[in-house]
Amino acid sequence: MAILEVEHLSKKFDRTEVLGDISFSLEKGNVLSIIGSSGSGKTTLLRCLNFLERPDSGVIRVNGQMLFDSGDPVTTQESEIRRRRLHFGLVFQSFNLFPQYTALDNVMLAKELLEKERPDYKSKKREINEQIEREAKELLDQMGLSDRMNNYPHQLSGGQCQRVAIARALALRPDILCFDEPTSALDPELTGEVLKVIQGLADQETTMIIVTHEMAFARDVSNQVIFMDDGCILEQGTPGEVIGNPKEERTRQFLSRFTKG
Repeated sequence: MAILEVEHLSKKFDRTEVLGDISFSLEKGNVLSIIGSSGSGKTTLLRCLNFLERPDSGVIRVNGQMLFDSGDPVTTQESEIRRRRLHFGLVFQSFNLFPQYTALDNVMLAKELLEKERPDYKSKKREINEQIEREAKELLDQMGLSDRMNNYPHQLSGGQCQRVAIARALALRPDILCFDEPTSALDPELTGEVLKVIQGLADQETTMIIVTHEMAFARDVSNQVIFMDDGCILEQGTPGEVIGNPKEERTRQFLSRFTKG
Protein backbone atom coordinates (compact mmCIF):
# COMPACT_ATOMS: atom_id res chain seq x y z
CA MET A 1 0.00 0.00 0.00
CA ALA A 2 1.27 3.47 -0.90
CA ILE A 3 2.21 5.73 1.99
CA LEU A 4 1.34 8.80 -0.14
CA GLU A 5 -1.37 9.17 -2.76
CA VAL A 6 -1.84 12.40 -4.69
CA GLU A 7 -4.75 12.69 -7.10
CA HIS A 8 -5.55 15.50 -9.54
CA LEU A 9 -3.82 18.22 -7.53
CA SER A 10 -3.99 21.70 -9.02
CA LYS A 11 -2.96 25.20 -7.92
CA LYS A 12 -3.37 28.67 -9.40
CA PHE A 13 -1.83 31.97 -8.39
CA ASP A 14 -4.29 34.59 -9.60
CA ARG A 15 -5.10 33.30 -13.09
CA THR A 16 -1.83 31.50 -13.66
CA GLU A 17 -2.00 27.72 -13.36
CA VAL A 18 1.14 26.61 -11.51
CA LEU A 19 0.11 22.97 -11.00
CA GLY A 20 -2.22 21.11 -13.31
CA ASP A 21 -3.77 17.70 -12.59
CA ILE A 22 -0.85 16.24 -10.62
CA SER A 23 -1.26 12.55 -9.70
CA PHE A 24 1.30 10.10 -8.30
CA SER A 25 1.89 7.70 -5.41
CA LEU A 26 4.87 6.80 -3.23
CA GLU A 27 5.58 3.53 -1.42
CA LYS A 28 6.80 3.48 2.17
CA GLY A 29 10.59 3.44 2.41
CA ASN A 30 11.05 4.68 -1.15
CA VAL A 31 12.71 7.83 -2.48
CA LEU A 32 11.02 9.99 -5.11
CA SER A 33 13.11 12.58 -6.94
CA ILE A 34 11.35 15.44 -8.73
CA ILE A 35 13.31 17.06 -11.53
CA GLY A 36 12.58 19.80 -14.03
CA SER A 37 13.47 23.34 -15.02
CA SER A 38 13.09 26.30 -12.69
CA GLY A 39 9.48 27.45 -12.72
CA SER A 40 8.10 24.02 -13.60
CA GLY A 41 6.11 23.78 -10.35
CA LYS A 42 8.37 21.52 -8.29
CA THR A 43 8.59 23.74 -5.21
CA THR A 44 4.91 24.63 -5.36
CA LEU A 45 4.09 20.92 -5.36
CA LEU A 46 6.17 20.39 -2.22
CA ARG A 47 4.57 23.40 -0.55
CA CYS A 48 1.11 22.04 -1.35
CA LEU A 49 2.02 18.64 0.11
CA ASN A 50 3.21 20.41 3.27
CA PHE A 51 0.13 22.70 3.25
CA LEU A 52 2.29 25.82 3.11
CA GLU A 53 0.12 26.47 0.05
CA ARG A 54 -3.45 25.24 -0.14
CA PRO A 55 -4.28 23.32 -3.34
CA ASP A 56 -7.27 24.52 -5.34
CA SER A 57 -8.41 21.00 -6.11
CA GLY A 58 -7.37 17.40 -5.64
CA VAL A 59 -6.80 14.80 -2.95
CA ILE A 60 -3.86 13.99 -0.65
CA ARG A 61 -3.77 10.78 1.40
CA VAL A 62 -1.08 9.49 3.77
CA ASN A 63 -1.28 5.90 5.02
CA GLY A 64 -4.80 5.72 3.62
CA GLN A 65 -5.92 8.70 5.73
CA MET A 66 -7.50 11.58 3.87
CA LEU A 67 -5.41 14.67 4.60
CA PHE A 68 -6.93 16.94 2.01
CA ASP A 69 -9.95 16.73 -0.26
CA SER A 70 -10.96 19.94 -1.99
CA GLY A 71 -14.55 18.65 -2.00
CA ASP A 72 -14.65 18.06 1.78
CA PRO A 73 -14.88 21.26 3.88
CA VAL A 74 -13.65 19.44 7.02
CA THR A 75 -10.23 18.68 5.48
CA THR A 76 -9.79 22.29 4.34
CA GLN A 77 -10.23 23.81 7.82
CA GLU A 78 -7.08 25.54 9.09
CA SER A 79 -7.10 23.59 12.36
CA GLU A 80 -7.13 20.31 10.45
CA ILE A 81 -4.44 21.42 8.01
CA ARG A 82 -2.16 22.49 10.89
CA ARG A 83 -2.45 19.07 12.51
CA ARG A 84 -2.05 17.10 9.30
CA ARG A 85 1.02 19.06 8.28
CA LEU A 86 2.89 16.98 10.87
CA HIS A 87 2.88 14.03 8.47
CA PHE A 88 5.53 15.86 6.41
CA GLY A 89 8.94 17.24 7.30
CA LEU A 90 10.34 19.90 5.00
CA VAL A 91 13.98 20.88 4.49
CA PHE A 92 14.29 24.23 2.71
CA GLN A 93 17.07 25.11 0.28
CA SER A 94 18.10 28.14 2.37
CA PHE A 95 18.03 26.29 5.73
CA ASN A 96 15.51 28.68 7.41
CA LEU A 97 17.13 28.25 10.82
CA PHE A 98 16.33 30.73 13.58
CA PRO A 99 19.52 32.81 13.95
CA GLN A 100 18.91 33.60 17.64
CA TYR A 101 18.85 29.90 18.58
CA THR A 102 21.65 27.36 18.80
CA ALA A 103 21.68 24.25 16.63
CA LEU A 104 20.23 22.27 19.54
CA ASP A 105 17.53 24.85 20.20
CA ASN A 106 16.55 24.90 16.53
CA VAL A 107 16.03 21.13 16.56
CA MET A 108 14.11 21.18 19.85
CA LEU A 109 11.81 24.11 19.14
CA ALA A 110 9.00 22.54 17.10
CA LYS A 111 8.69 19.56 19.44
CA GLU A 112 8.63 21.89 22.46
CA LEU A 113 5.80 23.94 20.97
CA LEU A 114 3.85 20.82 20.11
CA GLU A 115 4.28 19.22 23.52
CA LYS A 116 3.07 22.37 25.27
CA GLU A 117 -0.39 21.56 23.93
CA ARG A 118 -0.51 18.36 26.01
CA PRO A 119 -2.97 18.53 28.95
CA ASP A 120 -0.31 17.15 31.32
CA TYR A 121 2.52 19.41 30.10
CA LYS A 122 2.75 21.56 33.23
CA SER A 123 2.91 18.58 35.59
CA LYS A 124 5.46 16.74 33.43
CA LYS A 125 7.35 19.71 31.98
CA ARG A 126 10.81 18.69 33.19
CA GLU A 127 10.47 15.07 32.08
CA ILE A 128 9.08 16.05 28.69
CA ASN A 129 11.76 18.67 28.00
CA GLU A 130 14.54 16.28 29.01
CA GLN A 131 13.20 13.74 26.52
CA ILE A 132 12.99 16.37 23.77
CA GLU A 133 16.59 17.44 24.42
CA ARG A 134 17.82 13.84 24.48
CA GLU A 135 16.18 13.06 21.13
CA ALA A 136 17.48 16.31 19.57
CA LYS A 137 21.03 15.50 20.64
CA GLU A 138 20.71 12.02 19.14
CA LEU A 139 19.60 13.52 15.83
CA LEU A 140 22.45 16.03 15.75
CA ASP A 141 24.88 13.24 16.57
CA GLN A 142 23.40 11.27 13.65
CA MET A 143 24.10 14.32 11.46
CA GLY A 144 27.75 14.38 12.63
CA LEU A 145 27.24 17.56 14.66
CA SER A 146 27.72 16.36 18.23
CA ASP A 147 30.45 18.99 18.72
CA ARG A 148 28.39 21.82 17.20
CA MET A 149 25.17 21.62 19.21
CA ASN A 150 25.74 24.90 21.05
CA ASN A 151 26.80 26.85 18.00
CA TYR A 152 24.56 29.46 16.39
CA PRO A 153 23.79 29.31 12.64
CA HIS A 154 26.29 32.10 11.84
CA GLN A 155 29.01 29.93 13.42
CA LEU A 156 28.24 27.00 11.11
CA SER A 157 29.07 26.29 7.49
CA GLY A 158 26.27 26.02 4.94
CA GLY A 159 26.53 22.23 4.98
CA GLN A 160 26.33 22.14 8.75
CA CYS A 161 23.29 24.45 8.73
CA GLN A 162 21.58 22.16 6.27
CA ARG A 163 22.32 19.14 8.45
CA VAL A 164 20.77 20.98 11.42
CA ALA A 165 17.74 21.65 9.22
CA ILE A 166 17.50 17.93 8.39
CA ALA A 167 17.68 17.04 12.09
CA ARG A 168 14.94 19.58 12.79
CA ALA A 169 12.72 18.09 10.10
CA LEU A 170 13.25 14.60 11.55
CA ALA A 171 12.50 15.69 15.12
CA LEU A 172 8.74 15.29 14.75
CA ARG A 173 9.17 11.87 13.13
CA PRO A 174 7.24 12.67 9.94
CA ASP A 175 5.93 9.95 7.66
CA ILE A 176 7.59 11.62 4.68
CA LEU A 177 10.70 13.81 4.60
CA CYS A 178 10.72 16.42 1.82
CA PHE A 179 13.74 18.30 0.46
CA ASP A 180 13.45 21.42 -1.68
CA GLU A 181 16.75 21.58 -3.62
CA PRO A 182 18.75 21.01 -0.41
CA THR A 183 22.15 21.60 -2.04
CA SER A 184 21.43 24.57 -4.31
CA ALA A 185 22.92 27.07 -1.83
CA LEU A 186 26.08 25.01 -1.22
CA ASP A 187 29.47 24.72 -2.90
CA PRO A 188 30.49 21.29 -4.29
CA GLU A 189 32.34 20.17 -1.14
CA LEU A 190 29.44 21.00 1.18
CA THR A 191 26.99 19.52 -1.33
CA GLY A 192 28.77 16.19 -0.88
CA GLU A 193 28.30 16.42 2.91
CA VAL A 194 24.55 16.87 2.63
CA LEU A 195 24.06 14.27 -0.11
CA LYS A 196 25.92 11.75 2.04
CA VAL A 197 23.45 12.37 4.88
CA ILE A 198 20.48 11.97 2.53
CA GLN A 199 22.00 8.77 1.13
CA GLY A 200 22.30 7.47 4.69
CA LEU A 201 18.62 8.21 5.31
CA ALA A 202 17.72 6.38 2.11
CA ASP A 203 19.77 3.39 3.28
CA GLN A 204 17.62 3.43 6.45
CA GLU A 205 14.51 3.32 4.23
CA THR A 206 13.35 6.80 5.16
CA THR A 207 10.48 7.77 2.85
CA MET A 208 11.60 10.90 1.01
CA ILE A 209 10.64 13.32 -1.75
CA ILE A 210 13.60 15.28 -3.12
CA VAL A 211 13.41 18.21 -5.51
CA THR A 212 16.89 18.28 -7.00
CA HIS A 213 19.13 19.26 -9.90
CA GLU A 214 21.70 16.62 -8.90
CA MET A 215 20.92 14.16 -11.68
CA ALA A 216 23.55 11.57 -10.77
CA PHE A 217 22.32 11.57 -7.18
CA ALA A 218 18.68 11.28 -8.28
CA ARG A 219 19.60 8.35 -10.50
CA ASP A 220 21.52 6.53 -7.77
CA VAL A 221 19.36 7.14 -4.68
CA SER A 222 15.81 7.19 -6.08
CA ASN A 223 13.26 4.45 -6.57
CA GLN A 224 11.18 6.66 -8.83
CA VAL A 225 11.61 9.94 -10.68
CA ILE A 226 9.10 12.55 -11.82
CA PHE A 227 9.94 15.05 -14.55
CA MET A 228 7.82 18.21 -14.34
CA ASP A 229 7.35 20.77 -17.07
CA ASP A 230 5.04 23.79 -17.10
CA GLY A 231 3.21 22.69 -13.94
CA CYS A 232 2.48 19.16 -15.12
CA ILE A 233 4.05 15.72 -14.77
CA LEU A 234 5.38 15.02 -18.22
CA GLU A 235 7.09 11.74 -17.39
CA GLN A 236 7.44 9.43 -14.39
CA GLY A 237 8.99 6.06 -13.76
CA THR A 238 12.18 4.46 -12.46
CA PRO A 239 15.49 6.38 -12.67
CA GLY A 240 16.52 4.08 -15.49
CA GLU A 241 13.39 4.98 -17.43
CA VAL A 242 13.18 8.74 -16.85
CA ILE A 243 16.88 9.66 -16.55
CA GLY A 244 18.44 6.77 -18.42
CA ASN A 245 15.97 6.39 -21.28
CA PRO A 246 13.43 9.24 -21.36
CA LYS A 247 10.49 8.95 -23.77
CA GLU A 248 9.62 12.63 -24.05
CA GLU A 249 11.64 15.06 -26.14
CA ARG A 250 11.25 17.77 -23.46
CA THR A 251 12.78 15.44 -20.87
CA ARG A 252 15.70 14.66 -23.18
CA GLN A 253 16.31 18.37 -23.77
CA PHE A 254 16.34 19.05 -20.03
CA LEU A 255 18.71 16.17 -19.24
CA SER A 256 21.08 17.14 -22.07
CA ARG A 257 22.15 20.16 -19.96
CA PHE A 258 23.74 17.81 -17.47
CA THR A 259 25.67 15.68 -19.97
CA LYS A 260 27.41 18.34 -22.03
CA GLY A 261 31.17 18.54 -21.80
